[in-house]
Amino acid sequence: MEDNLNLIVMLTHNDKTVLDASAIFEQCKNSKAKFWGFKEKPLPLEEMKKLFAYMKECGKTTFLEVVEYTEKECLEGAKMAVECGCDILMGTIFFDSVNEFCKNNNLKYMPFVGKIVDRPSILNGTIEGMIEEANSYLKKGVYGFDLLGYRYTGDAVELNKKFVSSVNAPVCIAGSVNSYKRLDELKDANPWAFTIGSAFFENKFDGTFSEQIDKVCDYMKN
Repeated sequence: MEDNLNLIVMLTHNDKTVLDASAIFEQCKNSKAKFWGFKEKPLPLEEMKKLFAYMKECGKTTFLEVVEYTEKECLEGAKMAVECGCDILMGTIFFDSVNEFCKNNNLKYMPFVGKIVDRPSILNGTIEGMIEEANSYLKKGVYGFDLLGYRYTGDAVELNKKFVSSVNAPVCIAGSVNSYKRLDELKDANPWAFTIGSAFFENKFDGTFSEQIDKVCDYMKN
């Protein structure tokens, strides 16, 4: 996982898992993407567990992204990730209880930073504040960060570049990566990973779901 600009394919649209996630993964499991995930809602837990198990069988690194803001819901999301056998928990507002739970269960934790509201999420806060916040969480042992760069109410390009260069940990830029212009900006910022979900469902990269994945993977490596 040392290389950068990894695509995490999210089987989500408007921050919710699509109901036919399993069928889409089946069609696309041989695409070039190695990282796959989805959200904590609305699939039944048993279905989530089956899909994550199958993804791992296919050699994928798995992510559960939890879009919750209270301690109780964030902790429930972390428990869900463990039950699903996920490799990495993304999202949740940082809470010490969630961090400790992840450490105790060998779950890599990449919380949000900044002030986040709504679903689909909107990110507020200052760039300096978010960097400071991230560095304080790193001291507590988190693995990395889920940065909602393109959901930022300020200058997304500036946030992405400054955050990645100032935080010595894996950073995933998540949400609203929906154009080649943004892919170019990501190349410039050079985060560890980025997510695409809705843009594939909306055919922003022109082709079948699998073709779009491969186009993006190839584009980021060139």
